[in-house]
Order: sequence, then C-alpha cells, then structure tokens
Amino acid sequence: MPEGTELNYILRQDLLTKAEIITLLKEVFIPLGFSKFRLTGGEPLLRPDVVDVVSEIASLPQTKDLALTTNAFLLAGMAQDLYDAGLRRINISLDSLNPQTFDTIIGNRGRTRWHKTWEGILAAHRVGFDPLKLNVVIIPGLNDSEVLDLAALTLERNWHVRFIEFMPIGNGSLFDDLAKRGSEADRPWIPSAELRERIANRWGLAESNIKGNGPADVFKIPSAKGTLGFISQMSECFCDRCNRMRLSADGWLRPCLLNETGQIDLKTALRSGRDLQDLRARVAELLLLKPEINYKQRDSGTTAGSYTRTMSQIGG
Repeated sequence: MPEGTELNYILRQDLLTKAEIITLLKEVFIPLGFSKFRLTGGEPLLRPDVVDVVSEIASLPQTKDLALTTNAFLLAGMAQDLYDAGLRRINISLDSLNPQTFDTIIGNRGRTRWHKTWEGILAAHRVGFDPLKLNVVIIPGLNDSEVLDLAALTLERNWHVRFIEFMPIGNGSLFDDLAKRGSEADRPWIPSAELRERIANRWGLAESNIKGNGPADVFKIPSAKGTLGFISQMSECFCDRCNRMRLSADGWLRPCLLNETGQIDLKTALRSGRDLQDLRARVAELLLLKPEINYKQRDSGTTAGSYTRTMSQIGG
C-alpha cells in the first residue's frame, strides 16, 4: 500500500460480506459456468474472515479450483488454517531475494518486510501447498540482476516461479523514469523472451507439459523440480485468450483487471433487492462484451479514461 495509507482503511470500507460473496457465486456466477476462483486483493489475508470465506467456497460442489494470491506478510501464522479450510493453491509475491531491494520495490521505509514474506513462503511449503507459486515483477535496474537466482529456486523444490513484465499500472512515475534512461528509452520493461534467453544460457530451458490456469507460458530447467512461467502482457499481449472476470471486495464486477469500462456495481444491486435472475442476465451480457473490453484496446478508443486504481488495490 502507498506510504501513509492506514492499514485499517481496508477494514473500514463497506465491503461485500461473506454471505453476499457466496450468494453471488451460487446464484449468479456458478449458473453462468464459473467453477474456478481466486482470492486476491489488495491483500486478502487482511480480511478477518478470510479462512471462513475459503472454507465456504471450497465446500461448494461446483468449485473445481480455488487459489489465493498474497504478499505473505501474514501467511506464516495462517497457512495451516487456510490449508485445513480447503485451500491448496497459493501465489506469493516475491520481487527480490535481497531485503533492501525488496523494500525499495514495495516502498517500505521502516523495518524490512522481506523476512515476513520468506517466513510465509516456507510455512506454505511446510504445510503442503502444491503448487506453490512465486510471482516476480522484473523491473529494469532494480531486480533484473536476480533473474538467475530467482530461477534457481525451482531447482531443488517444487516451486513455480512466474516472471511478470513490468506494466504502467499504478506506478506511472517509476515507469516513466525508466523510460527516460539510457538506451532503453522506449522500453522500461524487459521482454520475457530476453529472460528466457538468460536462463537458457545458464541451464538450458524447455517448454513444460505442465499448463497453469492463467496466462503464463510455462517452461522448465532440465532436471529441476519446479517450473518457470512468463507472463508477457507488454511484449506478447494475451488479452485475446483471457477468460477472467474480477469481482472487487467492494462489489464491482469488471471484465478486465486493468480496465474500468463496463463495470457493474453488484453490491448496490444486491442490497437494493434486485432480482438475482436479473443480475445473472446483466453479468451474462457483460461476458459477451468482454472481448472488446481489455487492456490491449485501451488506446484504440474502445475504452474510456485511464485506470485509476493502484496495484495495491487491484492485486494480481
């Protein structure tokens, strides 16, 4: 979260209740064919009833997959409860193995939080989360020198490292600063193809037969226990094959994580007594519009305005 933002701000917002979330899943989304769910944020572990939410969703007979994305600051003490509640897949943000670099990236100026994240990763591994995925956003000049060290985490453990191209979402000033530096003036991000080349030159690299649920192209270092994924929104836009919708904690449904066009306020509609069948029909209409509402189309006139939420608000 941006420096100066009160942590309790999250809990003071008028968020969807657990009962409302489950109602929307059972009465709106599941009848439309949704069966795979991910809890993200912001930071989902800040929610006091997150374990109960996990338990409720995991117990739905239509749930084929349930995952959670977290910064792991609170995970060490919650990993076992989440696992016992039915969660089996978890993604953890780990942008650096160097505590100082890690704190620079997350904007932390106090006591380092790297150790809390690492403790959370080890706790999740110990409890039995499999696969355990680590999300790494590669930022030129900050953590790009660690690509091989991060890739090496997959050698001895069944961990899955996902390298994500840096995007100008909620961090426009840093993105612009990088764009003005040196010979990379037109590219403040590093293409996944270049990262793959670095790794291949060190160990070799082959496409993996393990395919994830998301947009990552998955590879594997020969003989490694884990895999390497590359999420290439900037160099190899995957909007055309995205099938995800985002229901925010405050009840807004968006067809694209990075675009606010076409959003529906489901919370207000639900609390005002709107017929659930009518809500289901509205969501079905938005599903049909989704192909034209995406990040790739933002500059073509298809979408309106700029994205106003920061990464700390929209999660992954």
